[in-house]
Amino acid sequence: MSSTPARPNACRMCRDPGVAPEFTMAFQPIVDCDSGAVFAHEALVRPIGGGTALEVLSAITDENRYAFDQACRVKAITLAAELGMRSLLNINFLPNAVYQPAACIRATLQAASRTGFPLEQIVFEVTEDERSRDAAHLRAIFTEYKRHGMLTAIDDFGAGHSGLNLLAQFQPDIIKIDMALTRDIDTDPVRRTITRTVARMCADLGITVIAEGIETLEEALCLRELGIHLLQGYYFARPQVQALPPISCSALDALRGASPSRSAVPLGTH
Repeated sequence: MSSTPARPNACRMCRDPGVAPEFTMAFQPIVDCDSGAVFAHEALVRPIGGGTALEVLSAITDENRYAFDQACRVKAITLAAELGMRSLLNINFLPNAVYQPAACIRATLQAASRTGFPLEQIVFEVTEDERSRDAAHLRAIFTEYKRHGMLTAIDDFGAGHSGLNLLAQFQPDIIKIDMALTRDIDTDPVRRTITRTVARMCADLGITVIAEGIETLEEALCLRELGIHLLQGYYFARPQVQALPPISCSALDALRGASPSRSAVPLGTH
């Protein structure tokens, strides 16, 4: 039996989860810039008929947060299976919409079972800014997900003010360095120093590092020189709704023409 007590809203939310706004998913690849292979795809919410994620997220309230979080998981897994995804699938989740980790994961497990999508290909991301107010609760969520063979990640690392404290409390399998650090990193020695330190720290902890928001060849080459080979951004591919976008051949050709750097940080085993 879990030592984490049920939250007051848990039973009510199961009985009356609210109604999530209508949405679909776009997918953006995360690329191993050494091999050119797709390491993962991140599922990103989009309005039906076109638009931005903000249009969907602005409709989220306390009353429908649980329903939306559950719907995102099911939608992402269902579409990934329909598209024949073979890479990891990164799904963002809202920790404050998870009341009892063992109970709130049931829809995820059912969706994976129904579609035949492997649990070990699922990565749940929590952003630094969307962290739970209750550290013990987030730890219980991570523990429950790992118990089922799923991976965990801290997204937007470096965007907030508590990233190192969060990392000290939870050692996920993956961290994703926010574009606040990667933007123009090739011309900014301060960002390079910070990012290099994060990469080395994560290597010591056995945590995989992904850099987000890559838009130029120079940024990609700089990050590779810092030992970060898993990259995500418009330089490689823009998100596509209900599709797995191809990687830019010109982007890969440019990277292949540059001198190789040391091997990527291995996937963590925490």
